Amino acid sequence: MAERFTMPLPLWVRFGLTLPLLVLNMFVLRQVLVPLAPFPSLFLGAALIAFLLDIPSRWLTQRGMPRVLALLLVLGLGLALLVLASLWLLPRMVQQLGDLLNALPGWLVQGQMLLDQTQLWAAAHGLPADFSDFSSELLTGSTKFASQLSQRLLGLLGATLNLTINTLIVVVLAVFLLVGGEAIPRGLARWLPSSWRAMVLNTLVTTFRGYFGGQVVLALILSVAQIVVFTLLQIPYGVLFAVAIGFTTLVPYASALTILLVSGLLVLEDPRTGVEVLVAAISVGQVVDQVIQPRLMGQIVGLQPAWLLLSLPVGARVGSLLGLGELLGLLLAVPVASCLKTFLDELARRLGLPEPQPLTPPPASVGSPLP
Repeated sequence: MAERFTMPLPLWVRFGLTLPLLVLNMFVLRQVLVPLAPFPSLFLGAALIAFLLDIPSRWLTQRGMPRVLALLLVLGLGLALLVLASLWLLPRMVQQLGDLLNALPGWLVQGQMLLDQTQLWAAAHGLPADFSDFSSELLTGSTKFASQLSQRLLGLLGATLNLTINTLIVVVLAVFLLVGGEAIPRGLARWLPSSWRAMVLNTLVTTFRGYFGGQVVLALILSVAQIVVFTLLQIPYGVLFAVAIGFTTLVPYASALTILLVSGLLVLEDPRTGVEVLVAAISVGQVVDQVIQPRLMGQIVGLQPAWLLLSLPVGARVGSLLGLGELLGLLLAVPVASCLKTFLDELARRLGLPEPQPLTPPPASVGSPLP
């Protein structure tokens, strides 16, 4: 019987073959998911909610409470918070948003007048300044954005029935996934090689549960703290701005942009109010970041800031291409990138690739002048 000889493929050939197959699989996945929209995004949203509800239920179970009682208690508290938000928080946010949209054109006119005064002051002092084009573009663009936002809100309010049905679907799916969802990842993990199975499951569960649990708790704490501070300072539209700043922390660095946007809008009405919001929001955010976040999350993500920023637009684009929506893509970008980094590090370790060494400057040649 003739012996069969197999020649192992070089590493660069294997990676070169993997990329076309990955792109092909992504194309096939998109062809499957896009016609099913919005159900894949609803399922993922329900899975994220189940992840969040599973954290307190596990905490109660580990302290001796029966699993069924813990699930009932967590579901009851979750529904109570949902009802409270629907009855108290949501009407105030809708009212303040409508008032803000009505007041925004006047603020934009004041902003244009402020730019004109700044231009006159600069011209009187011999400084080169011409804000005419900028002010007209800013006014036109802001007015267009406000009209588009109001039209979308009216469309959203007109689609209340569809929104209610989707919300009920998400809630029901989240309950079912919370009760019996552990069998789904275990069943999918059976298709993985046995040597990778435990590591992949542990990485996915730890990263997603830790990241989303920590981020949502931080968003709630930050929103409540800023609602209290803005109410004490009598900031106009304080509830709306506090919730917007708080929940944009779910996307890295988005909260800082929201603070600048909110402060810039309030400066148009009253510069003192805008400065107060800027100082108060930064102060509350620093307290949460420095005191609560390290104890709550630790080093879960483990990504460098450059890779973190790169993962956000990529995640938004992939989510849009797959029919999941850019917002869901942004929310999933960071934990998915963290899991991919862990998998690639483990693959490199199993392949025996050396650890990257830090760059060192070349030694100075003999006789070279000292810097």
